[in-house]
Amino acid sequence: MIYPISIIILCSCFQFYKFILQIYPSVVTNQLMSEFQLTGAGLGNLAGAFYYSFMVTQLFVGVVLDKFSTRWIAFLAILCSAVGVILFSQAHTTLTAELSRGLMGVGVAFSTVTYMKLGAVWFHPRQYAFISGSLAIASMSGAIFGESAMSWLVNHLDWRYCLYSIGLLGVGLAILFVTIVRDKSSLSNEENNNSAICLEDIFQVLKNNQNWILTLYSGFAFSPVAIFGGLWGNPFLQQAYHLSKSQSAFMISLVFLGVGMGGPLFGLFSKYVKNRKNVMFYNTVISLISISLVLYLNSISMTWLGILLFIFGFSLGSYLIVFAIGKEFNQANLTATIIAMINAGDAILTGITEPSIGKLLDYTCTANIINGIHFFSIHSYHIALSVLPFYLLIATILLLFIRDNHNPTPTPSPSKTPPPTPPPANPLQTPGYIAKPPMAATTSKSIPYAHPIAAQITSHDHTTN
Repeated sequence: MIYPISIIILCSCFQFYKFILQIYPSVVTNQLMSEFQLTGAGLGNLAGAFYYSFMVTQLFVGVVLDKFSTRWIAFLAILCSAVGVILFSQAHTTLTAELSRGLMGVGVAFSTVTYMKLGAVWFHPRQYAFISGSLAIASMSGAIFGESAMSWLVNHLDWRYCLYSIGLLGVGLAILFVTIVRDKSSLSNEENNNSAICLEDIFQVLKNNQNWILTLYSGFAFSPVAIFGGLWGNPFLQQAYHLSKSQSAFMISLVFLGVGMGGPLFGLFSKYVKNRKNVMFYNTVISLISISLVLYLNSISMTWLGILLFIFGFSLGSYLIVFAIGKEFNQANLTATIIAMINAGDAILTGITEPSIGKLLDYTCTANIINGIHFFSIHSYHIALSVLPFYLLIATILLLFIRDNHNPTPTPSPSKTPPPTPPPANPLQTPGYIAKPPMAATTSKSIPYAHPIAAQITSHDHTTN
């Protein structure tokens, strides 16, 4: 059991690394705008380059990991993302920066699917919901580091030096991963055989409308977290609530802390719930209300702001249940393929929406430009970020069309327990035995009971005599 845990820890480190790379632009928005002379749309496109390459790569991630060595593919993916960070830290033109961000997106596109794939191979199916939910811990820990720790480091060190150091850490993680991880458990069955996948299996995944609904739900539910926490949340909180950079980074960290706590908890208890989509439905509604209050009720205190952002993240932790549902709808050897498909949902919507919000900010406001940094009005943020509650509303509606065939395993109800079979009057009078013939009562003394066959032999001896 120790070795599978070590594998999932390394996969968690890859996921941790992914979210550092995904989140860090929100910490250095001012530096990026000043360095590359970016508008709101330009900043959105630079951050979105990560998602453009990510969503294209997602089309092939599942098939590649189902067909080839997960160990070596993940090694190359981590190395690719690390090289991308190092190149970004040395970039001086917008084109070089965008290509570097794209290289990061290609590499980290394998992180979630690698985690889920190796989790399915090395852990029992009954543990899979908890393993998939625990993914949020690694993801959100990386996001919290990318917000709070990176904010502190950037305030004390040069942002390029920080990113260069993160790139070197990625190279070390790649070497550690390929050294320790093995592809397949010795206890895994034939369903996990990589050679079993074929083109017809892929078509079956694409023809299943439930897979598309799960993908759309995943995108509309989680992209608000990626958009708000990954780019536009920090400048909005600084403008609307008059927070410093470190304060806004701390507040954004509460969102990721909520997702990190909610994900494993919902995953752990989902096997006891008969209708899991109801859990996702009510929690998506709660997250919609929470982010709406944060966006439009800008007079609330810091305490309530932190509580609402935590609730926003915690409620959306339930979205990770879709990975367990998707796995149940498809063949075991297509685990990586369906996870990649579902995982692509938020990447596609985030990649499209981040630059779109930047364009809306540019269009609805004449920004104040100070030292090359664009500052937008609160009214413009209200208009541009209204897409976040709208996405959550769509996600809530999509849940109505998801089928959940989950069968929980609670303690059986007494009413459904079959009544116990009453014991026979005579414990030895069971099927297969010859019935004991009636005996004449010739004496008042009790006659010891004998086996029916033995009684017949005794009676025959008396008759002979």
